[in-house]
Amino acid sequence: MRVLVVGAGVMGRGIAGLCALSGHETLVFDADPDAQRHVRPSIEASWARALERGKIGAEAIEAGRRRLRIVERLRDGADVDFVVEAVPEALDLKRLVFGELDDHCPDRTILASNTSSLSITRIGRATGRRDRVVGIHFFNPVAAMPLVEVVRGSETSSETVERALELVASLGKEAVRVNDSPGFATSRLGLALGLEAMRMVEEGVARPEDIDKAMELGYGHRMGPLKTSDLVGLDVRLAIAETLAAELSGERFAPPAILKKLVAEGKIGKKSGEGFYRWDGEEARPSASSASNRTRA
Repeated sequence: MRVLVVGAGVMGRGIAGLCALSGHETLVFDADPDAQRHVRPSIEASWARALERGKIGAEAIEAGRRRLRIVERLRDGADVDFVVEAVPEALDLKRLVFGELDDHCPDRTILASNTSSLSITRIGRATGRRDRVVGIHFFNPVAAMPLVEVVRGSETSSETVERALELVASLGKEAVRVNDSPGFATSRLGLALGLEAMRMVEEGVARPEDIDKAMELGYGHRMGPLKTSDLVGLDVRLAIAETLAAELSGERFAPPAILKKLVAEGKIGKKSGEGFYRWDGEEARPSASSASNRTRA
């Protein structure tokens, strides 16, 4: 299969690297020339780390390199079977990108969004192929996380869903099928837990590391809600919370003050080096700044 990934941030690079390793001819486009220049070095560095850990072999990496290509213009990557959009989580931006893709891609091309919360139906209405628009929501880090959420919009065809499921299976991932609704299944559930954990920090109930330990050891979660939020990105968590607060009634998804404060300070989690934890590579350590946001000891 020939795949175009639009957006070369953390998620886009992860998706592109996985597609190339999985045997798909993979094209990557980003409107930012600086991001374009960093795509291949970043992906190949992640492959090198996987090689060191014995996760993949040298031959697979060399084959992946041959399948991976960066394109400077969107139209240069448009003749594909599948597009996976991974631009920032803003509805207007995604609709703009999908409109351009609809103009440039052949009729056979399925347009998929990696959105974690925005309406697939609304995104699809920016195109003339609403039946061939679908959500394919990957999780960070893409290479390690086994789940992909396949989201069916109100006008998505059954054939499109089946083709999306085939792509997901070819990448070695497990899929869950979800109908289009605010936050889908995973973001809605994950955010509800994450926001409550943030409020508990804000109220001084417990330290971030103790809240996470409670969920990991008490409920068998692989990772606690605050460490997960740091990994997802607190900026992403805030954007999703604002979307769900607007779409769903009540205060349950209203962003806590501590979340807005950390994002305003640029402390957005692992990718910035600090959030509810201080990050040293893959290691998360207690953060003094998140402790200072507690209202009582």
